[in-house]
Amino acid sequence: MDKPLPRKSDAQRARAKALLAALRRRHPDAHCELTWSQPHELLVATILSAQSTDVGVNKATPALFQAFPTPAAFAAASPETIAPFLRTLNFWRNKARAVHESMRTITERFGGEVPRTMEELLTLRGVARKTANVVLGNVFGIQEGVVVDTHVGRLARRMGLTRHTDPERVERDLMALFPRTHWCLLSHLLIFHGRRACKARGGSCAEDSICRRFCSEAAKAVSRSGSSSASRPRARTRPRPSHRSD
Repeated sequence: MDKPLPRKSDAQRARAKALLAALRRRHPDAHCELTWSQPHELLVATILSAQSTDVGVNKATPALFQAFPTPAAFAAASPETIAPFLRTLNFWRNKARAVHESMRTITERFGGEVPRTMEELLTLRGVARKTANVVLGNVFGIQEGVVVDTHVGRLARRMGLTRHTDPERVERDLMALFPRTHWCLLSHLLIFHGRRACKARGGSCAEDSICRRFCSEAAKAVSRSGSSSASRPRARTRPRPSHRSD
């Protein structure tokens, strides 16, 4: 991203700092939940994670990585031989083609090594900025940006960190608010909190201390009810009997 980041006030950055500290206390073990041991394995797993859960990907990859242990092994195969290992995942045929093509490019253009720059990663089939950020941050410790998935986008909006829905604009807001040294960790923290507390439906809202402090939805619920028990319906009061005689 070559364009200047959005300007943020000192108060906005201070609030973001407080949120980061609260999330780190709540989720000290936050990490990438895709299973991998080599750089190309995380790249493949992240390509497969599109429209699929990490749990589902982790069930599919052990056999896949055993059958194709290196980028060269993937490249020497074909989409048709890779595809059966991915049948449990959404869009498995398209993902088989993306994995094969990306590993072939890595083998032929990058000497079998996963690239270490955003520009080079984006030349691979099936790799967009989110996938590249996952690989750069978790494999190489390169803080190029913030991974924005559905959890990160949802929490960023609910917690007043952005008003955008476009992932790149959400990412730019987060990059402007949080220190670069924590960009990779930030995505893990928001994903952990999104999976465990601030869910798309039935979130903890006013019952969770972090949500109660930072989430705009929780604040609205509290203001409507006048208490932190906003999710509980108010008791209906009975009308007083009339003593008027007609």
